[in-house]
Amino acid sequence: MINFILPICLGYLLGSIPFGLVLCRLAGYGDIRNIGSGNIGATNVLRTGNKLLALLTLVLDISKGLIAVLIVRFFTHDDTLAAIAGLSAIIGHNFPVWLKFKGGKGVATSLGTITAIHPITGILMMCAWLCSCAITRISSFSAMMAFAAGPLVSAYFLSTFMTVIIYCICLLGVIRHHANITRLLNGEEPQIKLKKS
Repeated sequence: MINFILPICLGYLLGSIPFGLVLCRLAGYGDIRNIGSGNIGATNVLRTGNKLLALLTLVLDISKGLIAVLIVRFFTHDDTLAAIAGLSAIIGHNFPVWLKFKGGKGVATSLGTITAIHPITGILMMCAWLCSCAITRISSFSAMMAFAAGPLVSAYFLSTFMTVIIYCICLLGVIRHHANITRLLNGEEPQIKLKKS
């Protein structure tokens, strides 16, 4: 039992670090939850107008899932436990205890987790996000494209169990974007802006 509890705790604690919130406070922008969408992720950090801060948030959020998987894989040599740690990191990012379980939407952490589980799937998901974002400039729609690509790619390369893990990660990501999906259907979802409004 402890073999499962430790990866879950490690992943959750790593994932629950609110880098966007911490970095914005350190940079003098105050509470990022009072800016834009109120989200703690990189897209909302970008609304401060600080591109470097947004990029740093993106990298650190990706690293949470990536590091959780790699650490557990290194010490246990068990891909299943490593995947569970990555999923726990995503849950920690989305529902951090320090922020009363009100966190981000887990796109970057999901991409980091899936890249660590299976690099080809993760890289292709990132490509789907980047291509969609370059065309539409809508972060949430691009995330949907990435989450749609994940199960399709993993089903070709991975075992059924790992494909189910990635499917669950992507499904959680879609569910976390339920409000964005409604705005997309109504044509009300804002595009990414590179300057502070």
